[in-house]
Amino acid sequence: MVLASGVVHIDPASAVYEAMLDGWAMQQRTRFLKAQRIQSRVDLVRRFATFANEYPWQWQAAEVEAFIDHLRSGQRPIVVSTARGYQNALRLFMEYVTDARYAWPLTCEEKFGQAPVQILHEWNTVAHVAEYEGDPRRRPLTYDEVQALFGAADARVEEIRARRRKGVLAAMRDAVLLKTVYAYGLRRREAWGPGFV
Repeated sequence: MVLASGVVHIDPASAVYEAMLDGWAMQQRTRFLKAQRIQSRVDLVRRFATFANEYPWQWQAAEVEAFIDHLRSGQRPIVVSTARGYQNALRLFMEYVTDARYAWPLTCEEKFGQAPVQILHEWNTVAHVAEYEGDPRRRPLTYDEVQALFGAADARVEEIRARRRKGVLAAMRDAVLLKTVYAYGLRRREAWGPGFV
């Protein structure tokens, strides 16, 4: 428990909520998650709490559904993968605060007469059914498309060599660079940045 014992808080609900967030952040740090990931998850829980205008032991499934629906209908609606990420982060937080090993259910029951419950289930979360859910204009290449790209790069080398023209080495370099980027999953910046060549 992160909540100090034997202390009388002026605002016990706020103190318990902050202690929950601190404890969850600590639990994630012990799992060696990156600080940025932990902070983004804590920020999301705070954002949801502000939206619901309630504490975690008061949350119901309807609030999280309204939250995701609100994010889907704004000026910049979230995409499916973002909604899934938000739901997973909120589910992880609720798993932490509903786990009896952390004593939050008992603490909330004693202090507020209500224990937190899991609000995200398979029936109100995004199911992962499509192989690729992103923008179709930015989808990854299929295996056949990658093979065609590599084949075209290799064919260009042979074409220049057959014509006995300059540029064979540059074409070979380009073919090798394409294959290296693919093989090692390099980003654009990693492929052209200092130290690559």
